[in-house]
Amino acid sequence: MALKQLLTRKVGMTSIIAANGDFRAVTLLSVGEHQVISKKTVENDKYNAFRVGIETVKKIRKSLKGQLKSSSLLPKYIKEFRIFDDFNADDPNVGDSINPDIFSVGDKVNVQGLSKGKGFAGTIKRHNFHRGRKTHGGRSYRRVGSIGSMYPQHILKGKKMAGRLGHTRVTIKNLEIALVETDMRIIGVYGAVPGPKKSLVLVKGMSK
Repeated sequence: MALKQLLTRKVGMTSIIAANGDFRAVTLLSVGEHQVISKKTVENDKYNAFRVGIETVKKIRKSLKGQLKSSSLLPKYIKEFRIFDDFNADDPNVGDSINPDIFSVGDKVNVQGLSKGKGFAGTIKRHNFHRGRKTHGGRSYRRVGSIGSMYPQHILKGKKMAGRLGHTRVTIKNLEIALVETDMRIIGVYGAVPGPKKSLVLVKGMSK
């Protein structure tokens, strides 16, 4: 199957006993309803992709109703899953649902999500700067220190300073699928996944 992507929600972490008897940390991801709304083809759009409606709401914008004529789903999100191969016979058609069993235990995946936002932070917390001395009259405990120079007489672009910490898009590669529960619509991934609970996490199969 060419389509091996899911937009999931982070449930939390647990641990399971692996095949070799070790306890391993697992992140559980809930898979909401996925339904194919339309397809994009090379002939019409210059690339192949699935447009998928994810989760459901009671009401949607009027501008989206025309795009959903072929679907019975009222999606909360519309995500485009681009594929770089040709469509296969076992790929879902417009109106079909996508289930978690497109992944199998042992599959390698890339996981992408938004990291936890920490708000405004100083340089010690944000960039791991050292604290200033507290002896011999030192008064610069947590200050940034020198941020400029005699030339070019302005702050250089990219200078490490205080600012917003977290809430950035993070991709973790080469994780392994630990479990797939089709009835409960849950998949498990070995290791940690970026983001807080209930955040959106994109799980994308790695090309072989």
